[in-house]
Amino acid sequence: MICVKDENQIALFETPFENALYKNNRWIKFSKIIPWDKVSSYYNQRMCNKNGAVTTDARIVLGALIIKHHENLSDVGTIEEIEENIYMQYFLGLPSFKTESVFAPSLFVEIR
Repeated sequence: MICVKDENQIALFETPFENALYKNNRWIKFSKIIPWDKVSSYYNQRMCNKNGAVTTDARIVLGALIIKHHENLSDVGTIEEIEENIYMQYFLGLPSFKTESVFAPSLFVEIR
């Protein structure tokens, strides 16, 4: 089953810190230039939407894939970097910083 959400980045990203995010960070810049609606639509068209569990949000999956290749990381390394980096989580469209994994590293194997 596919769960579709609005792919526009929310204006207020909740952080565990009092300061706002640095707007010139590369992941914030990348998040604004990628046409997430189009990319997510293309990705979702290839997913089965009739059976099974709800899929991981397309922006999270595709954004993690971009991070993986941009940073030349392993599957596990990518998930660990995302867990530790508030800017990468913003890039993935998360509403706030979280310390748990966005998905299991094995998902990279399934989407290859």
